[in-house]
Amino acid sequence: MKLSVGAGLAGVAAAAVAVGTSEVVAVLTGPLTAPVPAVGGVVIDNVPGPVKDFGISVFGVHDKTALIVGTGVLLAIYAYGVGVVARRSWRLGLAGIGLFAAVGVAAAQTRHDASVFAWLPTVVGAALAVWVLRLLLDRAGAGSAAPVVAEPVVAGVAGRGPTSAPGGAGATGPGRDATGGPDGGATAGAPIGPAYVEDRRYFLKLLGIAFGAAAATGFGGRWLASRRAVTAARNDVVLPAPRQTPPPLPAGVQVPGVTPYISPNKDFYRIDTALIPPQVDPSTWQLRIHGMVRNPITLTWEQLLQRPMIERYVTLACVSNEVGGDLIGNALWLGTPIRELLEEAGPLPGADQVVQRSVDGWTCGSPTSVLMDGRDALLAVGMNGEPLPVDHGFPARMVVPGLYGYVSACKWITEIELSRFADFDAYWVPRGWAAQAPIKTASRIDTPRDGASRKPGSVVVGGVAWAQHRGIDKVEVQVDDEPWAEATLAATVSSDTWREWSFGWPATPGQHRLRVRATDGSGVTQTSTPAAPAPDGASGWHSISVRID
Repeated sequence: MKLSVGAGLAGVAAAAVAVGTSEVVAVLTGPLTAPVPAVGGVVIDNVPGPVKDFGISVFGVHDKTALIVGTGVLLAIYAYGVGVVARRSWRLGLAGIGLFAAVGVAAAQTRHDASVFAWLPTVVGAALAVWVLRLLLDRAGAGSAAPVVAEPVVAGVAGRGPTSAPGGAGATGPGRDATGGPDGGATAGAPIGPAYVEDRRYFLKLLGIAFGAAAATGFGGRWLASRRAVTAARNDVVLPAPRQTPPPLPAGVQVPGVTPYISPNKDFYRIDTALIPPQVDPSTWQLRIHGMVRNPITLTWEQLLQRPMIERYVTLACVSNEVGGDLIGNALWLGTPIRELLEEAGPLPGADQVVQRSVDGWTCGSPTSVLMDGRDALLAVGMNGEPLPVDHGFPARMVVPGLYGYVSACKWITEIELSRFADFDAYWVPRGWAAQAPIKTASRIDTPRDGASRKPGSVVVGGVAWAQHRGIDKVEVQVDDEPWAEATLAATVSSDTWREWSFGWPATPGQHRLRVRATDGSGVTQTSTPAAPAPDGASGWHSISVRID
């Protein structure tokens, strides 16, 4: 193994140990204080809107995974360079580790509610990185050093040079070390002895131990953090019985081949700014309702569970959803009506915005009038018959029919502040998104898929349409440039959910283009004008290409 390669791998191993160790320490100081999630959080908070849109359009619900992987790759490249530099100059290597530590500490200190010990995971990790790097570099040097000559050099024997004289230039020649190589490397063709092989094996063994320890501490720390905070507590939650339940799902609510009418929790889309979902212990959770109110309220978890609860089917949609995209889902939510909480707090005149704040500091703002107009806006604690999953806001979150998630669906909520749109811009507003964003009427073709092939004859085209809180009254399908034809609407539970539809298409051979459009309960047909998700949601007709042969 070349010495530079060994040094680079030593740097990567040292960085891995630093990151893994920091995850264990972060069990005590908070998961967001570890350097990777802390730096990732800073990136998410400061990334330009177009970059964020690009990431979601490419990676969808896996955008956080992509960011973590990308951060890891960049860190590995940087650490490799630190290892190579440290072999030549230990001081510069220390400076490289110091820069890593400085960035990690600075990022951790900027996280919402960072404690005075937010620096600790990064500093402990960096200190271990120094020790591991020094140890591995020492062994990397040994593993790349002199190959042992198999037998003594004898003067006068054909093919062999003279032995070295004490204090003089011998067989190795001037300017070379005892190995015969210019930088501690072996002379070409020289036999490799057992000492060299043993040193290299020892270095590789240490390298493997370092990477194994990094993996164990990294994954172990992350697991301990989740177990310590909420997993056991969530498993112990007994949801209260609702005072109101929705009517049973009507027959025919599901169209064959179309996405499930109710999205399973494990498949429900997740788009938020939390690189790692906050772990909120319900025993310490509180919700403050304050600001421009007559009667500020603070609710504990137990007090929240004692409030009257209702169950409602509500479809949520992300503003980043492209035309035909899947960043939308429908679930049965259990929660207490927000309107009742706001009425108890008593908004003051002029309080036209309800600012919601997550435990990690993220904010969104909903119109006060919307939350009090009678729709089933909920402070939710349950999803599809179980406590909210951690990824979806446990212990409590907001669910508001008819508004895009970025202005209404605050997860891990801890504050509701009555304010004014003129006085406060929520998280995404300064980043170029609209302050108010009702969901646009939209539709999607689920079957056949774009690019699919079918046999001539009757082909069932199906999909979903949505206009939450207005409902869907009509869906139409167009084949090529033929007149629009009305599809058959499936049954639905309420105007707050999406609606499935189907269309029997007498398909003829050839390549065909299919389009869909929906008309909502207010009589508005979705526009054909294409628009990007920013600043208030995408628009246009979803279309697919199908081959009939």
